[in-house]
Amino acid sequence: MVEYLNEELLSILFKAVSDTTRRSLLRQLCQHGASPVTSLAEHYDMSLNAISKHLKVLEKAGLVKRQTIGRTHLIEANLEQIKLADEWFSELKSIWMLRLNKLDEIVTGGTDND
Repeated sequence: MVEYLNEELLSILFKAVSDTTRRSLLRQLCQHGASPVTSLAEHYDMSLNAISKHLKVLEKAGLVKRQTIGRTHLIEANLEQIKLADEWFSELKSIWMLRLNKLDEIVTGGTDND
């Protein structure tokens, strides 16, 4: 069950960062800290509504948090979910390292027997 949930979360996470604008928004939030939605939108040639939709995708993935103060919506990066992707990539890397080590054993083992 945990494996399935992780796979679903990874899909949501990768979908969220698959878009250039969303990656840019996330980078901007990491570099400059919490920002109002209107300030974020000023950096893009698209409507406030379009930026809000991108932010909602990032929110669904858990990559940003929204705090509402009066009429101002402050958006802040939340990179806790990145750990899941990092663990997934680390697992892939370890699988490839095992395969490369095995290949190295085969290649070097084959030349020692000649």
